[in-house]
Amino acid sequence: MRSAGLRVKSLAHLQEAALGETFGMSRTPVREAIKRLEGDGLAVADGRFIRVRSLTPEDIEEIFFLRLQLEPLTARAALRLPPAQIAAMEARVRQLMASEPSGLNDLQRATDHDFHQFLAQAYGNAAISRSISELQRRTCVFDYSQVPDRLMRGCHEHLEILDLLRAGDADAVEAALRSHLINARDAVLQRLRTAPDQTAEEG
Repeated sequence: MRSAGLRVKSLAHLQEAALGETFGMSRTPVREAIKRLEGDGLAVADGRFIRVRSLTPEDIEEIFFLRLQLEPLTARAALRLPPAQIAAMEARVRQLMASEPSGLNDLQRATDHDFHQFLAQAYGNAAISRSISELQRRTCVFDYSQVPDRLMRGCHEHLEILDLLRAGDADAVEAALRSHLINARDAVLQRLRTAPDQTAEEG
């Protein structure tokens, strides 16, 4: 089930029966996914219902503050990644860039997640990699449908980072990744400022 990417557009509350009907699933996996969202802090109790948790600008600042502490550090270790792995990641980024708009949200989320895990896992600390993954998941709703201008810009920034890995410039890799995260943070904050009446729902 799309537990990390589950989004509810039409329902304010996470209702097992309605979600099961929407996704063509029984209640058991839906219930498990809702419990996981609660455990990740992506859903909260609202009386006798569970609802998706709204993101505030303060939440975004906190999430990206943590990512800015962790990810530039781990990215330096990515210089030791084999050229073949760097080339494979570049191919995925370019595939995303060439894809049709339909289905872009899921592909963008998966590619972005795997790109940042590609860098983080090179550091060799599983706890840090998990933390980065969890922080990413909290803002995965801000995909192509929410921040369309970030798609190509983010892809070009990913490609720049990969080129710098090939060049073996650790300082430049760290600086480029830091800039990439700041740009992503600012785009999300701008989205929240320009559409405050549209609650950002996580999932």
